[in-house]
Amino acid sequence: MKHIIYSFSIALFFVTACKTEKNEQAAESGFEAKIIGKPDIKITGDVMTPEILWSLGRLSEVEVSPDEKTLLFGITYYDIQENKGNRELYTMPVNGGDMKRISETATGEYNAVWSNDGKHIFFMTSGETGMQLWKMNSEGTERTQISNINGGINGFIISPDETKIIYIKEVDLVNHVVDVYPDLPKADARIIDDLMYRHWDTWTDSYSHIFVADFTGNSVGDATDIMDGEIFDSPLKPFGGLEEITWSPDGKFIAYTCVKKKGKDYALSTNSDIYLYDIESKTSKNLTEGMLGYDKAPVFSPDGLKIAWESMEREGYESDKNRLFIYDFLSNTKKDFTSDFDQNIHGISWTADRKNIYTVSDYHARFQIYKLNIETNEIHAVTKGDHNYQSVAVLSDKLIATKQSMSAPTEIFSVNQTGEETQLSFVNKDVLDQIESAKAEERMVKTTDGKDMLVWVIYPPHFDPSKKYPAILYCQGGPQSSVSQFFSYRWNFQQMAANGYIVVAPNRRGLPSFGQEWNEQISGDYGGQNMKDYLSAIDAIKKEPYVDENRLAAVGASYGGFSVYWLAGNHNQRFRAFIAHDGMFNLESQYLETEEMWFVNWDLGGSFWDKTNKTAQNSYANSPHKFVQNWDTPIMVIHGEKDYRIAATQGMSAFNAAVLRNVPAKFLYFPEENHWVLSPQNGILWQREFKSWLDKWLK
Repeated sequence: MKHIIYSFSIALFFVTACKTEKNEQAAESGFEAKIIGKPDIKITGDVMTPEILWSLGRLSEVEVSPDEKTLLFGITYYDIQENKGNRELYTMPVNGGDMKRISETATGEYNAVWSNDGKHIFFMTSGETGMQLWKMNSEGTERTQISNINGGINGFIISPDETKIIYIKEVDLVNHVVDVYPDLPKADARIIDDLMYRHWDTWTDSYSHIFVADFTGNSVGDATDIMDGEIFDSPLKPFGGLEEITWSPDGKFIAYTCVKKKGKDYALSTNSDIYLYDIESKTSKNLTEGMLGYDKAPVFSPDGLKIAWESMEREGYESDKNRLFIYDFLSNTKKDFTSDFDQNIHGISWTADRKNIYTVSDYHARFQIYKLNIETNEIHAVTKGDHNYQSVAVLSDKLIATKQSMSAPTEIFSVNQTGEETQLSFVNKDVLDQIESAKAEERMVKTTDGKDMLVWVIYPPHFDPSKKYPAILYCQGGPQSSVSQFFSYRWNFQQMAANGYIVVAPNRRGLPSFGQEWNEQISGDYGGQNMKDYLSAIDAIKKEPYVDENRLAAVGASYGGFSVYWLAGNHNQRFRAFIAHDGMFNLESQYLETEEMWFVNWDLGGSFWDKTNKTAQNSYANSPHKFVQNWDTPIMVIHGEKDYRIAATQGMSAFNAAVLRNVPAKFLYFPEENHWVLSPQNGILWQREFKSWLDKWLK
């Protein structure tokens, strides 16, 4: 039985080569572990720096061998000087031990899976014809290319009996100018007649389709496009991965996720469905017809008689409760198994006896592993503690999971039935052991309406309570994404605290893991209660004797950037500096500049021209640009040109407004970055500018 561990989404990173270094595991684990193929990392000082942050190995895509003896996974290391990274494949015993690198190339390896007999590994790597399917033995030798598909592929899944293969690739279904006007071959315009012409950070020039072909283990046959002629994506762009597609255990069906809408209809809807494709008849059946929200990530039961998936109820609401549904093929019925569970579920793993499902769920700003009993419908937490479990796979005698926290990036853990965990991988232990970690603690703060709000307070390394420190209020994006125990490579709490600041990170209204009522309050109330929650958090923490209330700042990205812009006009002299990254500044412009119209329709309440819509009018009345006349505090604006969710003109407008108001301002502009900052040197530049701006005004 194959065990694939999927994180919340799968991303591909194209990267370059690494060196070798010995790494020793914690003595208490009872053995010495080596990481063969780890690059040299020079540590200066004893606190986190941007250079150290970008030198950490990023572990992903863990798979357990069929005999449950070996783990297979990838680690990405970045070369700061070369401004790129490289992802290589590693193996290690399932009970822990030496990590062995089994690939060493300049192109990186992705989507690695075991063969049924465990003797070979199939994977993707790039070449002259794009990403192709390769094969090697389990020791990493005898590499052979076994596909040569025009344009390359973006992912693959081999059928359970290894006689067929699914692969996904881009299909060009767009009429270019040259197709319409062949006598104008050098014209570079786009002819657009509908919405969703660009999405997040790319223009919609092609679609991701699923192909199925015969497979021998050494070659890929002619393929059938199961979405032939359709202008839809599967997996869903931009965040969907192979977790949205799966084979039935008998290899006769493919279940896949798709939004079968286009243009304006697609821009207004989150109605993805689970489709069941019959290999023999070449027809698809919609299993979730009439279910209007997101339905995705299907997983068959081991006997193929049931299929489970993640489901949201309401169309147009991307942050609705993420439920666990199961469809029974024998009774032709489906059921919500989380109707009495006021939490989200992420990732689904069946047990071999089909009686239980393991999943990951967020509760009070932590992600834990949960177990669902199918027969009794009972669900309970298996793990506990201050961490974020990201994924889980079920073995015959234990669970294999990935986990991170505010103080450490993702590693692999073994978890038993009682929740006792054992760390198996130690990718970054040698680095983290050399730096002083910033301590994070939970504080409960009363809000203006009498609620208890969980606020993380992160203290600088070598914290001395007898001293006074500047503090920064961290404003979360999303707007509905938890301020949990995440380890970010940009908004990294260790890095912010290492700069000498106390970080105040509230789980304000509109964040998940505290029930749907708390999560949903923010929709239609952007400038309301959640802004009061921010101020409650900083007002409570600034009273501590070790906080200098005259040296406070507020920072954030996306909705956090909106929050900073709003606070800049409504903070009543609390703050001495602001930093806003990719934030919404003018909500009226944002409504017409963004691409996923369902988002602004739901969160803002609708269009600004609908004067009868009180919710929408309240949203636009609270647009940050309406309070620019109150701006008097230094502000740094950061934006990426390829951010199509929140266009760069939003950041430019905010910066221009500050300058025209004679407010000290700086604009950090990234022409090649999107809603994030993904390249090493830009990432380090971001961290340096972040620190220098705060130091200038707070120290």
